Amino acid sequence: MQKPLKIKLLLVDDKENNLLSMESILERDGYQLIRANSGKEALKILLKEHDFTLILMDVEMPDINGFDTARMIYQREKLQHIPIIFITAHSYGDENIFKGYKAGAVDYIYKPIQSELLRAKVAVFVELYKKNHQLISQEQKLKAINKSLEIEVKDRIASEEKVIELNKQLLKNIEQLESTNKELDQFAFIASHDLQEPLRKIRTFSNRVVTKYKDQLDEEGKMYMDKMQNACERMQNLINDILAFSKIALSKDALVYSDMNVLLDEVLSDMDLQIQEKNAKITVGKLPKVYVYPGLIKPLFQNLINNSLKYSQKNIQPVITITGKIEAEEDSSNKLTVKKYCRIQVIDNGVGFEQQYAEQIFTMFKRLHGNSEYAGTGIGLAICKKIVEEHQGYISAKASVNNGATFTISFPAEVHTENIYRIQDKDKGRETQHI
Repeated sequence: MQKPLKIKLLLVDDKENNLLSMESILERDGYQLIRANSGKEALKILLKEHDFTLILMDVEMPDINGFDTARMIYQREKLQHIPIIFITAHSYGDENIFKGYKAGAVDYIYKPIQSELLRAKVAVFVELYKKNHQLISQEQKLKAINKSLEIEVKDRIASEEKVIELNKQLLKNIEQLESTNKELDQFAFIASHDLQEPLRKIRTFSNRVVTKYKDQLDEEGKMYMDKMQNACERMQNLINDILAFSKIALSKDALVYSDMNVLLDEVLSDMDLQIQEKNAKITVGKLPKVYVYPGLIKPLFQNLINNSLKYSQKNIQPVITITGKIEAEEDSSNKLTVKKYCRIQVIDNGVGFEQQYAEQIFTMFKRLHGNSEYAGTGIGLAICKKIVEEHQGYISAKASVNNGATFTISFPAEVHTENIYRIQDKDKGRETQHI
C-alpha cells in the first residue's frame, strides 16, 4: 500500500506573530509546518531538508531580505523545484514585483493576510505538487518497466542467438552422425562380407573331415563336429543378417509407386516352404498403393512374417492376418495441416510377450527367448525398424503373453516437396523427377 504523501511548508518571517498567524491559518489543513525566523535560518534548514512543497517567505527581513534569500535558494539544483510565495506589507510597483519574480517568486500575498486567500493559494500549489509527484512516480515506474523490457529483450535476443547457435551445432552433429552411420554401415557390410570367406573354409573343411573320417571318429568326436557345424551355421545366419541390416541405407535407390499386395505376394511365394512346414494360415487384406522402396519393403514383410512363424505357440495353428489402409492425421506442428499415412498391421496368435518389452524388441541382438528355445540372431526386428525409418515412418508393437502380437507400421503415404526423390511409376513404366 502506497504511503500518504507528506506535505511540508517552510514559513520564513522575522516576526513571531506573523509566523503564529500563518500557522493558525494552515494547521487545520494538516500540513507539516516548519518555521524559520530569518533568511539565514531558512538556508540552514534547506541544507538538510529538500522535500518542501512550498515556501512562504516575508520580503522585509533584517539580515537577508526575501529576494536575496530566494536567489540563494535557487542556486542549489536540489531546491529549484520548490515554489516561493512572498509575504509583504508593501504594494510594490511593477519594477519591484518583477524583481521578486526574477528572484524566483511564483506569487505574492499582501499583509494583513486573508486566511481564505492564503489557504486557497497554498492549496493550489499543494495540488500541483501532488500532481507533479504522481508524474514523477509514473515516470520512475515507466523507467523501471522500460529497463525491465530492455533486459528482457536483451535476454531474448541472447536466447535466440543461443538457439540459432545450438541449431547450427545440432545440424553439424546430425551431419557428422549421418556420415558416421554411413561409415559404420559400410564397415559392417565390408566386415561381414570379408568374414564369409574364412567361414566358408571352416564349413568346407569340417564337412570334409566328417565325410572322410566319420568312421574313425568316436561319438564324442562326432558330437564336437556337429557342434562346430551348428556354430558355423549360426555364424552364417548372423553374418547374413548383419549384411542385410547394413545394406538397408546403401541399397536404397528410388521411391516406386507400388502395389503392396504384389510385393507381399512375392514374399509369401518365397516363404511358401516355411509356411507349409508350420501349417500356417495367412490372411491378407487389400493393401494400398504407395511410394516405397520395393527392395526394402520385401525384407520388411519377410522379417515380420518370419517373426510370427518363429514365435508361434506349440500345438496351435499359426494364424497371421495382414491388413492395411490410408489414414489422415493432424500434423502435430501445424493443426491446420492434415497428413496421410499408410498403416499396415501384422497380427498373429503366437506366444506374444510382456508389453514392457515392446520398445526393446527392436534393438539389435535383443532377444526375449534363449537360443535353445527359438533360433535366431536378434536382428530381424531391428532390420524392420530401420527399414520403416528409411521411409520416414515408425513401427510399434502391442502384445501380451500367449495372446499373440500386433505390429503396426506407419509411414507417409504422400511424397513431400521438401524431399527430392527420383520416382519411378511402376504401373505406367516411366520415371518422373519430383522436386
